Amino acid sequence: MASVPDPSELAGHGVRVPARRHGTLRRALSWIAEHSFVAIGGRWLYRSRHLAAGRFVERFETVLVPGLDPALEGLTIAQLSDLHAGAFLGPGDLSAVVAAVARRCPDMVVITGDMIAHHWEESLTVLDDLAQLQSPLGTYAVFGNHDYRGRNEGRIAEAYAERGIRFLRNECVRFEMGNGVLALVGLEDLEEAKDVDLDKARGPVQVGDVEIVLCHNPRGASAIAGAGCTAILSGHTHGTQVDLPVLRRLGPQHPGLRLDLGTTTLIVSRGLGVVAVPMRVGVPAEVVYLQLKGCSPL
Repeated sequence: MASVPDPSELAGHGVRVPARRHGTLRRALSWIAEHSFVAIGGRWLYRSRHLAAGRFVERFETVLVPGLDPALEGLTIAQLSDLHAGAFLGPGDLSAVVAAVARRCPDMVVITGDMIAHHWEESLTVLDDLAQLQSPLGTYAVFGNHDYRGRNEGRIAEAYAERGIRFLRNECVRFEMGNGVLALVGLEDLEEAKDVDLDKARGPVQVGDVEIVLCHNPRGASAIAGAGCTAILSGHTHGTQVDLPVLRRLGPQHPGLRLDLGTTTLIVSRGLGVVAVPMRVGVPAEVVYLQLKGCSPL
């Protein structure tokens, strides 16, 4: 399993990694591939092979927390990521996923970015499905690099807020439960956001809080990890999407599904959607469930 590369910049309040820029030829080939698959029913193909009941994976991860308050014992967060609504994922395509999450009755649902493939309006096509994700602590999200295309991410956030889904934009929400506190921190995307402010996002976090960070790009994990941070939930890599020699290198670098960074656990989702082609090879679409378990203090 590869290690998480250090971010290229960690200065002051910001954590950033350089945005990937694809050449003209690569963009043209991607456009041709996408439109070719659309013409032959790529969306139906993807839904039937990867999003239908029994086709996607439900992955369970446990994180041990020293001295966890009993009120937080067993708390479960369902993570969805990388939907890429658009050519290959649209209205109703997440129905089986939503039903599966409902059966698990998580305490919270989070979405770790890349709602869209190309245009902000694509995010609206899956909103009816996502609005059905109900949990006691609510549904929260962060943006991924694709979501800033056209700089309309604010319109996405407004539309989703009206349906009960809150985007955390360098923000924190604290949940007091018994004598324990869960602090959910959400960062803007490390590649494409105009402002990434980790210190601002963590401002409300207090010593003793169980801190969970939502950060679309896992490359920032080494800068975010540390004392007090229990887990980082990321996506972005699609698990390589097509896990074959050469082809797996075309997408973002994939560090692995789970990495221990000292006292912080990084969980990288393989996501639910795709880009360019309606295909996954050796890399199933998935929902991740993160559960907190107490252990003896070190």
